[in-house]
Amino acid sequence: MAPTRSESAPEELGIGMVGYAFMGAAHSQGWRTAGRVFPLPLRPVLAALCGRDASAVRAAADRHGWAAAETDWRDLVARDDVQLVDVCTPGDSHAEIAIAALEAGKHVLCEKPLANTVAEAEAMVEAARKARERGQLAMVGFNYRRVPAVAHARRMIAQGRLGVLRHLRVTYLQDWLVDPEFPLTWRLQREHAGSGALGDLGAHIVDLAQYLAGEPLVGVSAFTETFVRERPLLAGVSGGLSGVRGAGRGPVTVDDAALFTGRLASGALASFEATRMASGRKNALRIELNGERGSLAFDLERLNELSFHDHTEPAASAGFRRILVTEPDHPYLEAWWPPGHALGYEHTFVHQARDLVAAIAAGTDPEPSFADGLQVQRVLAAVEESAARNAVYTPVPAPSTTKTPSDREVP
Repeated sequence: MAPTRSESAPEELGIGMVGYAFMGAAHSQGWRTAGRVFPLPLRPVLAALCGRDASAVRAAADRHGWAAAETDWRDLVARDDVQLVDVCTPGDSHAEIAIAALEAGKHVLCEKPLANTVAEAEAMVEAARKARERGQLAMVGFNYRRVPAVAHARRMIAQGRLGVLRHLRVTYLQDWLVDPEFPLTWRLQREHAGSGALGDLGAHIVDLAQYLAGEPLVGVSAFTETFVRERPLLAGVSGGLSGVRGAGRGPVTVDDAALFTGRLASGALASFEATRMASGRKNALRIELNGERGSLAFDLERLNELSFHDHTEPAASAGFRRILVTEPDHPYLEAWWPPGHALGYEHTFVHQARDLVAAIAAGTDPEPSFADGLQVQRVLAAVEESAARNAVYTPVPAPSTTKTPSDREVP
């Protein structure tokens, strides 16, 4: 006799995902794992995966646990067994897919950056606003917010442990484009990616800075540079951050690096560096915040740790100390391993899935919202405008609402 489903089992939430490469694999891991770790109010079901190559998407669906495969995202959006559409495609298709999914009555998770232009992001925010009135929710996937140490840093800052913020500095360094013969993937083409290191890495650090500070950037002064302006054409399909060289060459139409300073709404000063040309740096994201009462730093290569200096302690014994963020009362860690047993990059996507499922079940607005994604897009646009004008200080249009750390819930 076949086993019957428990009457107390949570209702299913059918997930349909568009895109199956690097981010598709990471999101699949998150959806597949979240309900096995956390007691979720809804049970994510991997209903359908979509990609243009029928054999490749079917193979990816089998590998990652998706029940069905589609080759047209419109067919995926129309499926009755899909209640949430997860958009993991290049930025040039984010707006079209997300807006169509919201208009079809689906919840939406969209990878960062939200769009390739401010206009597209504004259209997505408006679609999300209308969908919210019908009960559909939309969230943008800035997964580094879900690192437990980052969430704990936000909690400490919201509690006033740094006092008035004065400085913020953040860098995100990678080296996968150092070789000038690396092929011309979609991430190097403006029509697909929108921008280069600025949108790929800079979007993460702008969101992280604003999230931890609890306030927006109001202006920037920037330089960008493309060091390798022509590359071999791609042979076949790019897989994440890799590709095979083919015949011929084509122009690189995005930045290789972006360097900019900024001012937060409170008057605090900030500096940012994003590059994919820093040899020896694989995925090196580091942020430090300095306030009147102390300093706090996070390094993604030591992602279970924070470095904290309490400036209110006597100078004779004060100094930076290491906080190991693995305790059960740290954010997200009540469901994982005993203290001292570290988590990794992939767990951020599990936490992302958990938070979105919880918001859908409760009918509450998830964060980061599409409006948060639009704010990041406005900063990126100001950076490009400033760089085009030889680093002229460029204001960032103000968001419609500004939340301080004390206004926001902490996981």
